[in-house]
Amino acid sequence: MKYLIVGLGNIGEEYRNTRHNIGFMVLDAFAKASNVIFRNGRYGDTATLSLKGRQLILLKPSTYMNLSGNAVRYWMQQENVPLENVLIIVDDLALPFGSLRLKGKGSDAGHNGLKHIAATLGTQNYARLRFGIGNDFPKGGQIDYVLGHFGKEDMELMPERLDTAAEIIKSFCLAGLNITMNQYNNK
Repeated sequence: MKYLIVGLGNIGEEYRNTRHNIGFMVLDAFAKASNVIFRNGRYGDTATLSLKGRQLILLKPSTYMNLSGNAVRYWMQQENVPLENVLIIVDDLALPFGSLRLKGKGSDAGHNGLKHIAATLGTQNYARLRFGIGNDFPKGGQIDYVLGHFGKEDMELMPERLDTAAEIIKSFCLAGLNITMNQYNNK
């Protein structure tokens, strides 16, 4: 059984470790803990690992955020991964920093990456793990905030939050969406 785990972000050194790139950060930490290395491929960097008989394909799209759907569609088709085995990891302004919420479907909530994925796949019925980045910015400062770097306090908490995100990814693949939502969304 194959799973496509997609961490959203933007390529390029100027975006490294920014709030908008939390999807990349989650997959980088997950890959490191799993002793796998990303390889450059079509539409993004991928790493593959086995987890109790399941094959996980980790994808960091190289399409930039606003065209993420192209990478998701390509790798779903390339690896023959059904929609119910796709998990998108995304930053969320509506959640306080470090909050993690798994959902099986939903709106794009103004997130351009999710918007393009929904438009490309023709549905919003795909699992997404929302990683809270908070919303501590002045009116009109949203773009600078999302493309800005995490503060010192957030970075101190980051390793534990990344570990929890990895647990959610594993649970999604092993126990399924509903059990994982019940186990982690109330924490």
